[in-house]
Amino acid sequence: MMTNQDVLTVYAAMGELTSQMVTAANESDWDRLEALEQRVSAHVALLKTSEGSVKLEGEQRQRKVSLIKQMLADDRKVRDLIEPWMAQLSKLISSTGTERRVVNAYGAV
Repeated sequence: MMTNQDVLTVYAAMGELTSQMVTAANESDWDRLEALEQRVSAHVALLKTSEGSVKLEGEQRQRKVSLIKQMLADDRKVRDLIEPWMAQLSKLISSTGTERRVVNAYGAV
């Protein structure tokens, strides 16, 4: 069973990981970004199974809210950084698919 401090420690660790995710996205280090996402997911799974019985009040509750807000802000930064890359990848995949259909229809030039 987790204590109040355990819960806050997990949230703080997640906050640090999401900050590192922003750095990885800034550096286009997609493998590192994915590894960090998996670590965050492991923390989320832990909280889902253990946090329910923990009641945070006052300053501890405010700390949790603050950490969650920072994680959401970091998530937005990551999304802002990867969306252009994802659009470019989508365009490349679409272009390759179109090229393949043309070759299939008309043969190689």
